[in-house]
Amino acid sequence: MKFGVVMEGGASRTIFSAGVTDVLMDENIYPDYFVGVSAGVAYGASYISKQRGRNEEFTRKYMGSGKYMGAKYLLKPKNHCYYNLPFAFDKIPNELVPFDYKTFAAFDGEFMAGVTDIVTGEAKYLPVPADDFKWKVTVASCALPILFRPVEIDGALYLDGGIADSIPYKEAIREGCDKIIVIITRERDYRKTDEGAVKYMKYIYRKYPRVVELMQSRAKRYNEERDEMNRLEKEGKLLIISPRDTMGVKRTEGNWQRLGPLYRQGIEICREMMPQIKEYLEIKN
Repeated sequence: MKFGVVMEGGASRTIFSAGVTDVLMDENIYPDYFVGVSAGVAYGASYISKQRGRNEEFTRKYMGSGKYMGAKYLLKPKNHCYYNLPFAFDKIPNELVPFDYKTFAAFDGEFMAGVTDIVTGEAKYLPVPADDFKWKVTVASCALPILFRPVEIDGALYLDGGIADSIPYKEAIREGCDKIIVIITRERDYRKTDEGAVKYMKYIYRKYPRVVELMQSRAKRYNEERDEMNRLEKEGKLLIISPRDTMGVKRTEGNWQRLGPLYRQGIEICREMMPQIKEYLEIKN
């Protein structure tokens, strides 16, 4: 059996997934293959490094501090991003809430980050190096359109992996996973609609028409994928863990008073589902 975990992005809403993975850690449930996009990669790293509560700690302490994100950082030429990159992807993991690079490196499976090639429009899946102390691959996967500038890696330019592949469960299937847990950050009955920012894409990314096309079709593709995931779950080919209610939490929410309940909901739902999870994974108590 090859077991895969797939984590959707959702920026701040991914704190729900942190609650889920904290419970998976409690039960010593780790995958052979991990693939995520956007914040699913950033939060998923603490799962693979076996640091229970780390995502909760840095989110609670720093996401709402004014040092983590804000429009003012978009105006800084060396940053040009809604998120304060040196703080979020250097000072936090390397000083304030240390990331366990050694344990992450010891993971004997694969940890992959989905990114979108802005020239070709293709989804690509890059391994996250254990010695990537500036988190460049993770930043590329998290690079939301408009809020980030494209990230260059080995001569290619990338944006958020969710543009080309919102929930990379198909990649887990292609990689031979026959047991797949998909952690999503929207309710089961959620249907995506076209985002208001799409109308600005034609101008901002006029040199990259494939990205514009992807954004224009993203809602339709996302809803089709959710329908297929539901069908696959009924067939026993994957298992979905989703929030009951995201309580109006926006992707750039920083207030722990709003994020904390979503984190605790992830813990509660995963605990409730644990008998089902163990049965699906054929884990005997």
